[in-house]
Amino acid sequence: MRTWWSPVHREHRPDVEVSDGHVVAHPEVPARADAVLAAVRAAGLGPVEEVAVDEAEVRAAAAGVHDPELVDFLAGAWAAWQAAGRDWQALPIVWPVAGLAFGDGSPRPRSVDGLLASWCFDAATPVGHGTWPAAVASAACALAAADTVAGDTGSPAFALCRPPGHHAAPGAFGGYCYLNNAALAAQRLRLRGAARVAVLDVDYHHGNGTQAVFWERSDVLTVSLHADPRDEYPYFSGHAAETGAGPGEGTNVNLPLALGTDWNAWSAALDAGLAAVTAHRAEALVVALGVDTYEGDPISQFRLASRHYPRIGARIAALGLPTVVVLEGGYAVDAIGANVVGVLTGLSG
Repeated sequence: MRTWWSPVHREHRPDVEVSDGHVVAHPEVPARADAVLAAVRAAGLGPVEEVAVDEAEVRAAAAGVHDPELVDFLAGAWAAWQAAGRDWQALPIVWPVAGLAFGDGSPRPRSVDGLLASWCFDAATPVGHGTWPAAVASAACALAAADTVAGDTGSPAFALCRPPGHHAAPGAFGGYCYLNNAALAAQRLRLRGAARVAVLDVDYHHGNGTQAVFWERSDVLTVSLHADPRDEYPYFSGHAAETGAGPGEGTNVNLPLALGTDWNAWSAALDAGLAAVTAHRAEALVVALGVDTYEGDPISQFRLASRHYPRIGARIAALGLPTVVVLEGGYAVDAIGANVVGVLTGLSG
């Protein structure tokens, strides 16, 4: 298994988010990726390579799954924020919800505060001086891993992505995510010859962004196991009745689970998700790997233990598909490395 990573992820250092009505320390810290990198190296799973970051290539690929105006905004957001006289991280203060005009044909705001509000959907995803370079490097890892697998190496590849990506939608960012790495990998696999691709999202939170990217497409199946959105972020997507639209009808599968879900219930949902991948006749697979399903995760409420993660990898491996694994969530820094490596070990046999 080849792992792709970039030290540029460390330039993204979100300091705070708004959670439970308080301004709190941000859990999406550089130590997360560094812990995974150390664990992957210690496990000796295969080559660990620093990705060569080509911003022009990433921007071109990103425009295939995101609104190009969103990509342009993210690229220039920090400069616009500084031009407004701010030297701290940027967060929106208002959102265009029902009753506000934006979205019905009215002009997009000119001020950076209004622009943030029109592109970002929460108060948990700040933009700082290193956010865009890190997001570009993270996306480059996903693209490199997809290219590795498309090259018919016979083994899976791991994109050690940070920041994560599965909440980033075609026209919005949020949920700690800026560019959708899993969607980029899936689209790359399609362009490299896989006629049908599946994205299996096993993060604790619904992969709303990936669902939105492929909502009307029949060539990419999206499957997400996650906490019931009636109880958990992102709240407004991830219900079982959401199955796609138009040509994509039936190619979106949501498997929402109750808070406190343990291994038995979670693994049964995994089996259902894997069956959907098989029924799709996928020729390649992208796994959006969040290990915030762990019982000790500080912001999540499932009850998987470290011993379960190799079993997840083994069940995915049984599909026999060319597989790209893209890192998403997981905020128990002391356990994230072991849990991610558990999945990768099971996947690589």
